Amino acid sequence: MIENKLLIQDYLESVGKQFQYYKLLGEKTFAQLDEAALFWQYNPESNSIAIIVNHLWGNMLSRWTDFLSSDGEKAWRKRDEEFEPLIQNKDQLLEKWNAGWNCLFGALQMIDAQNFNTVVYIRNQGHTIAEAINRQLAHYAYHVGQIVYIGRMIGGKNWQSLSIPKGGSKAFNAEKFSKERKKEHFTDEFFKES
Repeated sequence: MIENKLLIQDYLESVGKQFQYYKLLGEKTFAQLDEAALFWQYNPESNSIAIIVNHLWGNMLSRWTDFLSSDGEKAWRKRDEEFEPLIQNKDQLLEKWNAGWNCLFGALQMIDAQNFNTVVYIRNQGHTIAEAINRQLAHYAYHVGQIVYIGRMIGGKNWQSLSIPKGGSKAFNAEKFSKERKKEHFTDEFFKES
């Protein structure tokens, strides 16, 4: 039982760090762009960064509000509207961005070994806690990747890489392998650099 509790704690800590990492990638992208760039669309059918943020916000509020006790697809959610250009400025974008993530992190704090075996539902489909968390982690990584890619296209030569810079793998690996082996989450060093 103690070992199981430790595994659950390790899992929740790890996914919490992963979510923090993707949140930070989005924020580092926003920081490199002027306000107009947040609303740029490749064509009328594509999503701007602002539209993607609006969708993430709607999804996060729906999935993580009353996470353990109500279906993740809330009756009040208006998913189709999430893909409309409703955000009007950077302040609104950041407000929705933070509201969504705050809802997520608040829900994660409510999960522990006592309730980890709860079945949660998304559109009436049962998920273990781990399945529901993994589903959302993959979904958010997908959309944050889109945000970063759009930012990279707009930033062009002025873009500052959010990972290993192009042509920098050899130096990066040499630095990593020059250190002693140790157990740590890969995001630990990333947050030290921020």
